[in-house]
Parts: sequence; structure tokens; C-alpha cells
Amino acid sequence: MNVASTRFGILNVPAEALLTFPSGVLGFPEWTRYVMLDHDTDAPFKWLHCTEEASLAFVVIDPALFNPHYQVTISPEARFEVEGNETDELSLAVILTIPSDDPSAMTANLRGPLLMNPRTRRCKQLVLTEDYPTRYPVFTVPRQAEGSQILPLAEAIPA
Repeated sequence: MNVASTRFGILNVPAEALLTFPSGVLGFPEWTRYVMLDHDTDAPFKWLHCTEEASLAFVVIDPALFNPHYQVTISPEARFEVEGNETDELSLAVILTIPSDDPSAMTANLRGPLLMNPRTRRCKQLVLTEDYPTRYPVFTVPRQAEGSQILPLAEAIPA
């Protein structure tokens, strides 16, 4: 299937790669069909690209890569919506906000993770009641050394 993208041009995506968000993504309830695209670098980021709107795409990441303590309780209703059963291994991703003037200041929306069922390809954006921020810093830059590398938050803050 061909998917139009304002970022990537026309993409030829297998139909079995289609992800369905029956309730849409927050702020975009009318768009329900997406594909997950690999980022063009070695970075762990992916693009969640809408197949129905060429300009709608989100940069996403597995939250375990930068916050190993992040835990989400999945309600039976959410599991039902993604057509999950007890044996399905569901996955999570979070949407990133990346400032164009300083990509190292990127943040992740931990309050609205994306729940995905790889078996059924059905997905849902959760709205958590736990006290998670919508703008959680993914990286911190050590201030003592100019030109220091960017460290994941878990490595930059001693336990």
C-alpha cells in the first residue's frame, strides 16, 4: 500500500504493517490508521506516521530506554480495546517533543503512552491517572564539561 508523507515522499508499506487506533491519538481522533517507520539513523527513535494524513507523524521511543522505572498498569478495558488476551505481550511507546533549536532538550509524554498489540496491530493511547509528566526530560547535559556527550537521564543522575 502506498502512503503519502510530507517528510518522506511516497512510501510503499505492506498492508500487514498497518496499526489501527480505533479511538485515534489525543488531539487527532479522526485519524486512526498508522504505520511505524524506522528512523534513518542508529538512534532508537521511530516514526508513527498516519496513513490518512500526509503531514501527521510523531517521533516515538520505548520508554524503558530512558526511564527503567516507568510502569503502567493496563486496565482490562484497554486490553480489550487492543484485542489483547492474557498471553499477548503488549508494548509501549511514548511520543517525543523535540525542540528544533535544541534537540538535547527533548521531552517524552509519560502521561499518554501508546499501548500496542503486535499480534492484532490494534493500539490505544492511554491517559494515565498516575502522576507522570507530559514533558519528561529524556536527556540531561552535564554542565561541568563543555562539549560533553549527552547522557541518558538514568546515567546522568546517580542513584
